[in-house]
Amino acid sequence: MEIGYRLFDSAQMYANEREVGRALRACGLPRSDLFVTSKLYRPALSYARARAAIERSLDSLQMDYLDLMLIHEPYAQAEEMYQALEEAFQAGTVRSIGVSNFSVARFTKFLAGCSVLPAVNQVEAHVFYQQGDLFRLLAEQGTHMQAWSPLTAGRTQLAGNEVLKDIARRHGRTPCQIALRFLVEQGISVIPKARSRQHLQENLAVLDFSLDEQDMARLRALDKGKTLFGWY
Repeated sequence: MEIGYRLFDSAQMYANEREVGRALRACGLPRSDLFVTSKLYRPALSYARARAAIERSLDSLQMDYLDLMLIHEPYAQAEEMYQALEEAFQAGTVRSIGVSNFSVARFTKFLAGCSVLPAVNQVEAHVFYQQGDLFRLLAEQGTHMQAWSPLTAGRTQLAGNEVLKDIARRHGRTPCQIALRFLVEQGISVIPKARSRQHLQENLAVLDFSLDEQDMARLRALDKGKTLFGWY
């Protein structure tokens, strides 16, 4: 928060809402300056359970509203869970609603039963798994794509990739900053994790430079088309 972060991504599955809420209340910043996300998961696999789970999240966070709430995975019961989210959206206790880890096929099917267009689909996306077909579908529908693990969560030698290193040298940046900027350049928001203040600062400092089309073409060529996490 001191560095300038204002978006905080939590989830019922992470069991961290109470701690996140306590920290945000203690930070001294106005609630309106913060953007807080949480997600419904397996204990909420019905309309009634989802309604109750939304209230539990608000109670755990000690907040009057959430800025964004997602369905964490493409559950078979996602449609009825989403009905509860739509009601919370209409009531104003959740300002925006969406999904997470929905593939092209699952998202297309899901749209048929929605009254409120999902604002976000939060998915695995990075230079090695770019999800181009999903990105194009979401753009056509007006749903925002948000990337979790945009630095691959240590599952690749991202910082040692020669293409990333070469582009980083030309821009006076780090390979990780280039990987993040590649997504941001396309209008994809990113939620990288970091353990050190230095890396937190580096991750945030990707908004004051741009990549040219040659850079983008070289980075697009890194796409292997395979998930690193097994969601799809």
